[in-house]
Amino acid sequence: MNRNNNNNILVPTDFSDIAENALGHALKIADVYKNEITLLNIQDEGGLFGLFGSDEKMNLIKEAVDSRMNKLIESAAKQFPNVKINKRIEYGRIYKVITEIAEKENFDSIVMGTNGASGLQQITGSNASRVINYAKIPVVVVKEQSISKKGYEKIVLPIDLSRESRQKVTWAIHLAKRFNSTIHVIYENSSNDEVKNRIFAAVNQTQDILSQNNANYIVRGLDEEKYPDSFAEDTLAYANDIEADLIMIMSQQEKGFSEFLLGSYAQQIVNHSGKVPVMCINSNDTGVILDGVFS
Repeated sequence: MNRNNNNNILVPTDFSDIAENALGHALKIADVYKNEITLLNIQDEGGLFGLFGSDEKMNLIKEAVDSRMNKLIESAAKQFPNVKINKRIEYGRIYKVITEIAEKENFDSIVMGTNGASGLQQITGSNASRVINYAKIPVVVVKEQSISKKGYEKIVLPIDLSRESRQKVTWAIHLAKRFNSTIHVIYENSSNDEVKNRIFAAVNQTQDILSQNNANYIVRGLDEEKYPDSFAEDTLAYANDIEADLIMIMSQQEKGFSEFLLGSYAQQIVNHSGKVPVMCINSNDTGVILDGVFS
C-alpha cells in the first residue's frame, strides 16, 4: 500500500472478535495491493508471561498461542489463497512492541482492532490510541464493521485548517484508485468570515487535486442543525449516515474550526463508539506521491 516499505502489513491479534475483524480488513488490503501479512501476538509483560516463572510453562503458553495463530492462518488462506501470511510471537509492552517492529523492519502499514479507550482486550483497548500516536506508518484502526467484498467504496475525508491535513488527499486518491471509491470531502461551516474563507480555500484546493487525479468525490458542508456537535463527533455521525467504509484522518492533533477541541481530533475519532474503520496517517509519512498532489 505504501511504496517505500517491505510490502508487509503488521496485524496484531489477541484472538478477539475485533482483532479477527481487523485481520479481515488486512487480508482484503493485502489482496488488492499484493502485500504480505505478519500476524503478531504479544504477551504483555504484565500478563500471563509475567506471572509464570518457569520456561516450561511459558513454552506451553507459546504453543497454545502458536496453535491458535495456525488456525487463523489456515482459515484466512481459504479466503485469500494468494496472500502470504507470516506469524510471530513477541513479549513486552504491547504498543511499544508494535511500533518498534513496524519502524525497525520497515513495515508497510498496521491494521489493528479497537473497542475504544474502554476496551478490555489486550490489543483492542487503549493500545490502539498509543499506536497511532507513535507509529510512523499508516494505521488502519478497525472497529465492529467488517470490510465488504468491494473494499473501501465510500471514504470520508474531513478537511480542516491544518497544513498536515492536505496529506490525506494523496492517501485518499491512492486507495480510491484501487477500490473505485467515492471520496466524501466534508468540512464544518463557520460563522467567522476569516475561518470560513480559509476552509473554503482548503476545500477548493482539495477539489482541484482530486479532479486532476480523476477521483470520484462529493463535497459536503456539515450544517449545524443536523451536525451540531464537535467536528470529530460530526465526522462519525456523517460516516454512519452514509454507511461509509473508511474515515481518513491525520494521526497528529488536528484543529477543529473552533480550534478549541478538548483532546486530539484523532483520539476522539478512534476512541468514540462509532463503527466505521479509521485510517490514521502520520504527517511525516510521505510514502505515496502522486502527480499533481501534495508531497
